[in-house]
Amino acid sequence: MKYLEEFRDPQLARKLLDDIQQLVTRPWALMEVCGGQTHSIIRNGIDQLLPPEIELIHGPGCPVCVTPLEIIDQALSIAARPDVIFCSFGDMLRVPGSEKDLFQVKSAGGDVRIVYSPLDALKIAQENPAKEVVFFGIGFETTAPANAMAIFQAQRLEVTNFSVLISHVLVPPAIEAILSSPHNRVQGFLAAGHVCSVMGYWQYTSLVERYQVPIVVTGFEPLDILQGIRTAVSQLERGEAKVDNAYQRAVTYAGNKAAQNMLADVFVITDRQWRGIGAIPASGWKLSQKYAAFDAVKRFTVSDIHTQESTLCRAGEVLQGLIKPNECAAFGSECTPRRPLGATMVSSEGACAAYYRYGRFITADTITMEQSPT
Repeated sequence: MKYLEEFRDPQLARKLLDDIQQLVTRPWALMEVCGGQTHSIIRNGIDQLLPPEIELIHGPGCPVCVTPLEIIDQALSIAARPDVIFCSFGDMLRVPGSEKDLFQVKSAGGDVRIVYSPLDALKIAQENPAKEVVFFGIGFETTAPANAMAIFQAQRLEVTNFSVLISHVLVPPAIEAILSSPHNRVQGFLAAGHVCSVMGYWQYTSLVERYQVPIVVTGFEPLDILQGIRTAVSQLERGEAKVDNAYQRAVTYAGNKAAQNMLADVFVITDRQWRGIGAIPASGWKLSQKYAAFDAVKRFTVSDIHTQESTLCRAGEVLQGLIKPNECAAFGSECTPRRPLGATMVSSEGACAAYYRYGRFITADTITMEQSPT
């Protein structure tokens, strides 16, 4: 409780907001990379408390949201097999594929189970040797070490009925894709603190030097986010561009070397498709040749699945920071948590889910118009 009180102190929040107000002399657009940060911002109304000159743009940092539709359909195909126990984190069960989701596969008789760790799935494989057990391995650099450890252990223990459907994506290439886009408006980034706790922040130095945009490693409590914003705005106002660590209690420059070594052993860098965004070079991991026997795509021959996104869903534009969720015509009408068009509406880190849950159904422009005298 003392920890929570320290990082939710209203007096310190007021001071940080005052500092930001005093710093700002012109408009700035900042992107928070992580969907967990987006939810904290919307839940606490941070974007509404900031000076109007500062715009927070929601980034693509929701691993559930950016998992390609093709991989969702691969998961659905594998999970429907009678010889398979399909294990996944709970977030993935409501993510829509082309025609259905994992909950519907489960209701039709598929053995789909929610687990809280990939090692839970490995244990299920050991307990059910007559079944093929598949774990849905998604996420950024944060969840990847645990998934790598499960694969490492499966090989060490010779658990041959265990495999992983891999959809791991990497943050730095996504930031570079945003910065190199002709539509980019982002002038500074709040980097995801939990990713940096694993990988460090040494990878961001070259991005800052190349694009001259500040990147501030930021946590998830309201005060963490305000501190990150203050640091980024301070740099921008001074005309600086560097990597700053505003999350020192959890993040070091080098990161977790043991986790990085495990990742380097189990995975190799590959190009990845991002749902709603497209292909980003060298933006993901796949299993190295040493562990290729645990690749569920090869084991179940589902690599030839082709899909097409809903024409109504604008989640890709949301993930790129081009629009806010409530600027999509389908938001809250054709697209709701019960009947989602895209993953951003059902993921616990999705921007559309945050806007729906916390009642952001109208845009700032609409509010301004309604308040204007007739």
